[in-house]
Amino acid sequence: MTVRILAFSGSLRAASLNHRLVEAAAASARAAGAEVTVASLRDFEIPLYDGDDEDAEGMPEGARRFKALMAQSDGFLIASPEYNGGYSGALKNVIDWASRTESAGEAPLVAFRGKTAGLLAASPGRLGGVRGLAQLNTILSGLGVLVLPEMRAFPAAHEIFAEDGSLERDGDQAAVDGLARRLVATCSSLAAG
Repeated sequence: MTVRILAFSGSLRAASLNHRLVEAAAASARAAGAEVTVASLRDFEIPLYDGDDEDAEGMPEGARRFKALMAQSDGFLIASPEYNGGYSGALKNVIDWASRTESAGEAPLVAFRGKTAGLLAASPGRLGGVRGLAQLNTILSGLGVLVLPEMRAFPAAHEIFAEDGSLERDGDQAAVDGLARRLVATCSSLAAG
């Protein structure tokens, strides 16, 4: 069975360091044998979650499409920027929408339960986004996602990328490769039972 990974960042910026980081992690997961889909939240029109809007209009098409990508995946590679010590509002919003049940026959939390996630963060700051990753770990774990313990945060991230998109600082590419390999191996083991 081929492991299916959804790789995305919590950033909406066109030149996002976190999207570059998740692209590098996606390449590592492919090298480990996974089928990887890289998605950008910029490509999905997902309004802020509002229960009244959901009651009146249902789930927006962009949220429905992203939730479907999550549900079809065995695991996630998620890179999130850190804003004021937390993960991004855009990422929180997509999690909120994806956690909603669309029909009476749908299993609760179908986009999360039984999935495995590898978490990364890139920041120009000295902590690399680690505070936001701790919060993201808590939220995802509460939704039924097995979050790998080795979350990777990359400080001074504006200095880590080579021209080809790989990470050029000592140990950074190895850390991303290791996280991706562990994610693929864990997803594969869980699928095998």
